[in-house]
Amino acid sequence: MSVLENIKGELQKHNTLTVLIIVNVSIFFILNISSSIPNVNIAQYLALPLNLNKFVFKFWTLFTYMFSHKDLGHVFYNLLLLYFTAKTFLNFLNEKKLLYIYIMSGLSGAVSLLLLSAIMPLSFENSILIGASASVLGILTCLAVYIPNVEINIFGILPMKYKYYALLVFALTTIIDFNINTGGKISHFGGAFFGLFFGYMLKNGHDLTNMKSLFKPEKSNLKIVHRNKSIHRNTTEDSNQETIDALLDKISKIGYENLSKDEKDKLFKFSQKNK
Repeated sequence: MSVLENIKGELQKHNTLTVLIIVNVSIFFILNISSSIPNVNIAQYLALPLNLNKFVFKFWTLFTYMFSHKDLGHVFYNLLLLYFTAKTFLNFLNEKKLLYIYIMSGLSGAVSLLLLSAIMPLSFENSILIGASASVLGILTCLAVYIPNVEINIFGILPMKYKYYALLVFALTTIIDFNINTGGKISHFGGAFFGLFFGYMLKNGHDLTNMKSLFKPEKSNLKIVHRNKSIHRNTTEDSNQETIDALLDKISKIGYENLSKDEKDKLFKFSQKNK
């Protein structure tokens, strides 16, 4: 099956990744079609203004900017990276976490740039922020922390551990030519930082999408049987966790693509239970 057929099959699914792609593409077409209509400028209501006096009257743009693109190259690259990054993400984590990181990384990137614009108002007075880059990089860096040693194949031929792949992508999109679109690249740092933070917390048992786990790391549930006043560990959950750990360990050694179909199915089934 070709890459295009894989993408077509993915877009036919009604999941979070599909919705994110459809929303981004739809807004891209709306912005570009409306730009040809005289006296119509929808972009001004979706892009994040980096002037605090303007922002207070367009506070909703904290959310809308991360779904908006005007340039074909911009939307194509962001959504291509989103697709492949989210596909890997959903092999290990669930759709709820994917949407959470997308939104929160986007917010983190926007707030970082707004704070800087408050410190240096003249540098950003007439600037706007638009695009999903901060959100996508947040997903990428989360995986760099959560599955750092999982091996992926770039273009199907170049094996690389995920942590090095994430570093390479971040360098190419953010650090190189930093003086071009500096404001947007500053937002990349904000989005990437949130992804790192989320991945670190999750790896240590604290799921930011579950408020209870912030105060107490997630552990296997204990089952209390009052009849004999004894405490029994839930053996089914223990067994499942052992299986997951074994699969993750195997992935770190040989890569996800080298798992058998049965092993991939098991990993997918366990990830769906955590939704």
